Amino acid sequence: MAHTSPLNPAHQQAEASFLVYGPAGDGAEVVETYGELESEYAAIRKGCILLDLPLRATLRITGDDRIDFLNRMVTAELRDLPHDHARSAFWCNRKGRIDADLRLIQLPDHMLVDLDILSARRAHETLHEFIFAEDVHITDITDQFHTLALHGPTAARLLAIASEPLDAPPIADLGEHQATRLRIAGHDIIIQRDDLAAEPGYFLHMPVEAVEGVYHMLIEHARQHDDRAAPDAQRLRLRPAGWHAFNIARIEAGTPLYNLDFGPESIPNETGELLNRRVSFTKGCYLGQEVVARLHSLGKPKQTIVALKIDTTNTSAIDAQPLAGAPVYLPDDTTKPIGAVTSSTRAPMLSDAIAILATIRTQHIAPGATLLIDTPAGHTPAAIQPQLRFYPRS
Repeated sequence: MAHTSPLNPAHQQAEASFLVYGPAGDGAEVVETYGELESEYAAIRKGCILLDLPLRATLRITGDDRIDFLNRMVTAELRDLPHDHARSAFWCNRKGRIDADLRLIQLPDHMLVDLDILSARRAHETLHEFIFAEDVHITDITDQFHTLALHGPTAARLLAIASEPLDAPPIADLGEHQATRLRIAGHDIIIQRDDLAAEPGYFLHMPVEAVEGVYHMLIEHARQHDDRAAPDAQRLRLRPAGWHAFNIARIEAGTPLYNLDFGPESIPNETGELLNRRVSFTKGCYLGQEVVARLHSLGKPKQTIVALKIDTTNTSAIDAQPLAGAPVYLPDDTTKPIGAVTSSTRAPMLSDAIAILATIRTQHIAPGATLLIDTPAGHTPAAIQPQLRFYPRS
C-alpha cells in the first residue's frame, strides 16, 4: 500500500491532484499540483512554497558508537561533523552501487537520517547487518515521523514569525547544510537547510501528530502577516505547492535526485557533480570504497550525469520536451544511443528553454557540444552545459 500523508484530507479538500511516486503499492501518494502550477512555481522564486513530502523516510540512529560506525559505512567523512549540521552521503553495497542517498543530521543525542522512502527498508536492513558489538541502534521511524519543506526567499522569515526559539541556532543564521530546532504549534521541530531549488530550502522533520498543526499554523501566520498593501519585499507570499512546481525548480537548479536521475544501479562516480559533495577520498575505509576509489584514480567512469539545454526560440522545438528515458544520440549516428534523459522541464527562468538532466557516456561529453535527443518533435538538438545548474548561474 502506498505511503500516504496525514495531510491528504486537507489536500483533497483543496482539490489537489495526486501522483504515485514509485511502484504501485510500495511508494507514496504525493500532491502533484493544486491546479495553479504557474503560481506555485512563482512562489518558489518570489515568496515560498509549503511542500508535503510523504516520499521521504526517516531513520533514527542512537548509541555512543554511532559516528564511528557510520563513518565506516558511508562515503562522506562524519568524524568532523558538529552538532546542528547535516551532511549528505551515499550508502553503497560491496559492489560500489548506491543503495541509498542519505542526508545525515547530527543532533546532540542522536543522528537523524533523511532518505528516499523507496530505499529506506533496504538501508535499514543492510546497515543493521554490520552492527556487531558497537553501541549503535538504528530505528526506522518513517511511520512516526513526517517531513514538510519550505522553499523560497521568504521561508526563513516565515519560520521566525511562526515559531518559538529553542536552545539551538536561530533560523535567521542558518546556513546551507546546517540544522536547528524550533517549536511550532506546541511541537519541537528539527529543521535542516538544503537549497535544492536554488532558493533557501528548509526541511521540517516532525512527529506525525505534529504535522496538521504545523502545516495549518504556517499557513495562518503567513496569511496574518501578508499585507497585500505592503511593498513586495515585505510580503511572505506563501503558497502550498505540489511536486510538479518543485520539480521544475530543482531541475533549473541542477539537482539530481535518487531514483530519478541515478539509482541503485549507479555508482558514485556516475553522479556527476554529486561525487565530490557526497564522497571523501581522504577518509578511511567504507563499504564499496575499493570500487569508487579505483574508478576515481582511472579518471573517468563509463557514464555520468550532465545538463543539456534545448533552445525553444526555434519554433520547431516548441513541442520538444523529452520524456524520462528518451535516448540521446551523437549528431551523425541516430542508431546507437549514447545515453538517456533522466529529468526534463520547460524552464521559466531560461525563457522557456528546455532544461534536461541526462546520463551520457563520458567519452562523448564536451561542454558546448551538440547531441540529439528523441523528443515528440523528432530528433532535437541539445547543447551540453558546462555545469548541472541552469539557474542561477554561479
